[in-house]
Amino acid sequence: MERTLQGRTALVTGSTSGIGLGIAQAFAAAGAKVMLHGLGAPGQIDQARAELFKLMGEDAPYSPADLSDPREVRRMCAQAQAELGRVDILVNNAGIQFTAPVEEFPEEKWDAIIAINLSSAFHATRALLPGMKEAGWGRVVNIASAHGLVASPNKVAYVAAKHGIVGMTKVVALETARSGVTCNAICPGFVRTPLAEKQVDAIMQAQGLDAEHALTDVLLHSQPSKKWVEIEEVAQMALYICGPNSGSLTGAALSVDGGWTAG
Repeated sequence: MERTLQGRTALVTGSTSGIGLGIAQAFAAAGAKVMLHGLGAPGQIDQARAELFKLMGEDAPYSPADLSDPREVRRMCAQAQAELGRVDILVNNAGIQFTAPVEEFPEEKWDAIIAINLSSAFHATRALLPGMKEAGWGRVVNIASAHGLVASPNKVAYVAAKHGIVGMTKVVALETARSGVTCNAICPGFVRTPLAEKQVDAIMQAQGLDAEHALTDVLLHSQPSKKWVEIEEVAQMALYICGPNSGSLTGAALSVDGGWTAG
């Protein structure tokens, strides 16, 4: 892979698995020094760090910060600045999900989803933006969702948070337009991750469908391509946003969704 991020540093939240780990690996392969963040079993975290070691040739810093607590977000950012020297790239990827009708949606689930999916991105951006501005270069990449552009039933907190991420992206882009810093959102459709694949299994059991129909007719009913978005596709979009030819790309909500939001 071309070393387009040689000498750059990056903090990727929610990067011990799934999309976040894919982005962290793509950045490391492109020459960046990356700090991981996330939860998981010790073995899972050790494996993620070992994979980055192979790409970076050095240990990847790691934070287990609870992103629902603004103080821990700030500590995570301070750790990243200390261990990486500075933070050139921030990828706000961490997120959780819960589904229920509005009138049955638990208040504590609303609070948790808004805190982790939206507020943590604000707190991290707020903490790291001054350093990027001072350096005259920076990239903020927010992993939103197709649900940042359109809605679905039973996902009130997730849809609200992802719409908020897209709105925040635009504000940060406007405020940093002359600073050398850009801010963009990636809006994936359903991405092939272990967690998403478990949803297919649940649909098969609940509705008595085979794997193909559970995927294409139920889970991906809104995704015209009827195929998964691959982690690598999202990672390559993030890599381009942070690369050398993307300085005029800012304030965008970039769909990687198999045509979901085209209609």
